[in-house]
Parts: sequence; structure tokens; C-alpha cells
Amino acid sequence: MDVQTFDKPMTYEEQRGKPMPSFNHAAIQTNLLVEFARQAEFRVCSELTLEFDGKPYTPDLSVYLRQALDLRHDQIRRTDPPLLVVEIFSPRQGSQDVMDKADVYFRNGVKSCWLVSPPLHTISILRPDDTTETINSGVAKDPATGLEADLNRVFS
Repeated sequence: MDVQTFDKPMTYEEQRGKPMPSFNHAAIQTNLLVEFARQAEFRVCSELTLEFDGKPYTPDLSVYLRQALDLRHDQIRRTDPPLLVVEIFSPRQGSQDVMDKADVYFRNGVKSCWLVSPPLHTISILRPDDTTETINSGVAKDPATGLEADLNRVFS
């Protein structure tokens, strides 16, 4: 008699390749999304899965130039790079994991990667040329896109 086995459902971490977000993570993600959404020329997507190098990556936010939505034909995964991605550190997330993702993003055409550290109230803007700018007060302005975020609003 053959015994049929079923795969165990994937956990959030396995499915998205990142730790489950916390309350602070979720609140800051929403605040940053609202800050970016004020700039009408961009389309901000939360938890959009990107497929790069044959693997799925799900940054907290992905930012594209605004274009009309095609509501009849949705996309489960995008293969075209966003202009900017945001990764917000979760309480148990290691920095090397995030840096490795940034390398993949840049290799696939992303222009800027924002790393957000809730406990430190900082945003580090990484660029493909290995330069980084870290902001801990005032307004963060992305050099590749011009997108801005007021850190008082982001971390409130």
C-alpha cells in the first residue's frame, strides 16, 4: 500500500525569505508608504514579490514610476526592477541577510535600497556604487529618485 505524504505548509519566513514583521515594523512600513505616496509620480507597492536570478524576493516596499493599473491582468511576481526598494529590519533579522538582498537588487537594476532601523531611528540609503548615506533626523532624500521621507513622520 502506497502512503501518500503531504508537504507541510510553508511558514511566513520560508514563503517570503524574511522574518515575520513586528508591530513597530508594520507601523513604520505604513508610515513610510504614506510618506512616499505623497509624491504622485511614483507607485509604491507593499510586499510585492520580485523575481530575480530565478528566486523570489519580497522587499517591504518597492517603488516604481507611476503608470496606469491594468486591473484585468494582475501580476503575481514582477521581474522588472523597481527604482527603489525598502527593507525594514525586523527584531531578529541579521544585517548580512539584508546586505545580500541589496546586492541582488542592485545586480538586477534597482537604483537605491533603503535600510530602515527602527531601534536606531535611522535610514541608510545604499546605492549600487557602494556608497551609503545614513540619516537620523530631518528629511531623507533619495539621490536616485528624489523621493523624500520626513523621519519624524516615519518613526512616530
